[in-house]
Formats: sequence, structure tokens, C-alpha cells
Amino acid sequence: MLPTITIDGRLVADPELRFTPAGKPVCSMRVAANDSRRLDDGSYENLEQIFVNVSLWEQAAEPAAEAFRRGDRVLVTGRIYQREYETRDGGKGTSLEIKFPTIAKVPAAARPAQGAQQRTAATSTNAGWDTPPATDEPPF
Repeated sequence: MLPTITIDGRLVADPELRFTPAGKPVCSMRVAANDSRRLDDGSYENLEQIFVNVSLWEQAAEPAAEAFRRGDRVLVTGRIYQREYETRDGGKGTSLEIKFPTIAKVPAAARPAQGAQQRTAATSTNAGWDTPPATDEPPF
């Protein structure tokens, strides 16, 4: 069984909704997550940043494409896959993708104060969050 991962990050673009040749909807998103530290002068330095692709299928695809926008902070939990591909110049690349995710917006009220660390508990299944974010919006 592939590992389950939780990503706390921001959408780098609006979701893309498309349909397979069989007519099944799929919503693709790209999430950026970074690790930073506070410097002595009060500013922040980004240490590392990763980009993860997220795919939502069938019943979850269309509502997610309507609910999420570029810049939204999201929590995504799902199975992580690594895929290799060939770049335009003939080189090899690797991407990470979360399939069959549970995804929810992080409401502004639940965001930590500047510089504070936030930890989120997630179940090891695709059932949802142990402690869901307080929001009127449904998780997808």
C-alpha cells in the first residue's frame, strides 16, 4: 500500500477541470508547500519548497473546480504517487501527485499567527480529518 500524506499549502493556479474520453470529470490542482524560519530581524526565509499535483475524480471534481481558487490555503490528505516523465528538451523529470484525496480550505480564523507552527492531525484513511477546519464549506 502506498503511503498517505498530508500537505498544508497554497494553490498555485486555479483548478483545471477536464473530462476523460469516457466522460468522467477530473479536477487537477497544483499545491505549493514550503518550510520557513523566522530570522532575527523578524522577516522569514524560505528553506525548501515542494510542488504537488492533486487529482480529484468524478463526483468530487466539479464541485472542487468551482470552490477553489489560486492562492487558497488548503489541507490535502491522500495517497502519494511519484511519476517520471520526459521533459521537452529530452531530459527526465519527476513529479509527485496525490490521488484520491480529501481536501479542505483552511479558513482565515484557523490560520496560525505569523511565525507560529501549525500541526494538523489526519486519519490514515480517505475518510476525512480528525478535527475538521471550522468552515461552512464542505471538504472535497
